[in-house]
Amino acid sequence: MGYHRAGFEVTGVDIVPRPRYPFRFVQADAIAYVAAHGREYDLIHASWPCQHRAAITKGTNRRLQHRYPDLLAPGRAAMLTAGRPYVIETTECRPDIVLCGANLGLGVIRHRRFELGGWTAAQPRHERHNGYVRGWRHGVYRDGPYLAAYGDGGGKATVPEMQVAMGIDWTDVREELTEAIPPAYTEWIARAFLAWRTTPVQESMFEVVTA
Repeated sequence: MGYHRAGFEVTGVDIVPRPRYPFRFVQADAIAYVAAHGREYDLIHASWPCQHRAAITKGTNRRLQHRYPDLLAPGRAAMLTAGRPYVIETTECRPDIVLCGANLGLGVIRHRRFELGGWTAAQPRHERHNGYVRGWRHGVYRDGPYLAAYGDGGGKATVPEMQVAMGIDWTDVREELTEAIPPAYTEWIARAFLAWRTTPVQESMFEVVTA
């Protein structure tokens, strides 16, 4: 949605059906699709599932890690093969840009890192958060202006609250909301990319980044 708001024509790809997806949708393996069709696009954005590298599969939960695929390396390889500028958003990708919902006027903090391939953007200033995230943490309940858009119970956000806090109105499926990037993030990324395209050095940067 953020790319759409910035003026892009958007195609979404997922291995499972997403009937609520508001733009052109292709049900396919995303990595295979990028390898086959990536060159047809001006910019490729991938948000690979993060569970393999996330906190829920580290430490005492490491035994669960095998349940989730690690798509970062093969996904990046597909991007490089396509030879187009790209964005990767997932746990432990290279943090070329880190965005915060609080700094974009949203009701969630939700720090997310973005790896930029073949192009660059300046990191925006990270302003101080204005209070706590509502809910229980380590046995202590705190109220605050931000919502926890993940899980269920314990003071975490309800589905309607998540929709408002993240600016998402096209789905009311909890799993889709908890996995989603707020459109304000991708609109920021999209506008940064469009600004980069006007620079005179942009034609040669992909070769520099991927060498």
